[in-house]
Amino acid sequence: METKLQKLNEVLSFIKNTFIGKDEIVDLLAIGLIARENTFLLGPPGTAKSAIIRLLSTCIEDGRNFEYLLTRFTEPNEIYGPFDIRKLKEGELVTNTESMMPEASMVFLDEIFNANSAILNSLLMNLNERVFRRGKETRQLPALMFVGASNLLPEDESLNALLDRFLIRIQCDYVAPDLLEGVLIAGWKLDNKSTEQPPLIKPEEIKELQAQSRQVNLDNIRKDYLQAIRALRNAGVKVSDRRAVKVQNLIAASATICGRTEAILSDLWVMKHIWDTEEQIELLAGIIDNVIEKDDSIAQHHQALKNRAPNADELIKDINLLKEQWRSGTLSFSEQTILKDKLRYIQTRGNWIKDVEHKQHIESEIEALWQNILKTL
Repeated sequence: METKLQKLNEVLSFIKNTFIGKDEIVDLLAIGLIARENTFLLGPPGTAKSAIIRLLSTCIEDGRNFEYLLTRFTEPNEIYGPFDIRKLKEGELVTNTESMMPEASMVFLDEIFNANSAILNSLLMNLNERVFRRGKETRQLPALMFVGASNLLPEDESLNALLDRFLIRIQCDYVAPDLLEGVLIAGWKLDNKSTEQPPLIKPEEIKELQAQSRQVNLDNIRKDYLQAIRALRNAGVKVSDRRAVKVQNLIAASATICGRTEAILSDLWVMKHIWDTEEQIELLAGIIDNVIEKDDSIAQHHQALKNRAPNADELIKDINLLKEQWRSGTLSFSEQTILKDKLRYIQTRGNWIKDVEHKQHIESEIEALWQNILKTL
């Protein structure tokens, strides 16, 4: 008889085989599902964001999926359902939520940052407290996970609170050229409905895995976790106390998916996906990879083993930005300290550049900046 974890891994394997080159996205969605934390997908149209969520929902037996594309004109009725006319005649304001978000096991809200003031406060409560409140109605939402998506990060500060409700942030892009043939073959099968019957897992089994995840022992990694949080804060990444507490759920989920009851150092790989801006992605990867590379356990989550080589052009861009900031002469002592921390992490990332010429160029640029820093101290 299959265990709940085996069923989950069969579902994940099926989705990965259907969407070539999207393994990391699928694994992070699984982390969000088991941690019961909201997940945000950032990427251009055509990167299979909604299709992956749709297939994941299909694999949840008897689960209900709710998917909606938000616009600036979206009204509460479109998300929560209309008022029940029969009850309204009796003087009661009761929402008919059939087939709407309050009854869904999986919720996917595309273009989430189009949320207007009419639904924003309600969405914040839904995402944070898993509660639906409308008039005198209050009920717990059954959603196993909320997923939001957008082509762009919000520019309006009023929407930052909405982004903050999504603990996991995933960058979605087009697949690498060498995987394109596999994408074409899998896409042809999907479009022609020729894929095999998907494996299924029940919502109750997911809830049991969620409860199991809450029992994971984090004592072994807590010291390293605290050091990682301090390193991120020193590098200018805002990790609030609330977020620091909730990220522990992601670490525990990583252990649970690997079949462990104790977290190990490599479970901290999930911390690479708590960025606020695209510029922070490489920075977080450098800091966290530097922490988890010390773990030689054979029970690591496979994503922890993927120390992806950084983009040389992006590193040069970051170095040039630090140069301009230092030359401005307007940095306070604390800002100078943050800049030096960032330079150290860029230096660490530079060690993983495979192209020798690019690596040497980056090393010379970093050394030149260090010399300029030392001259002005």
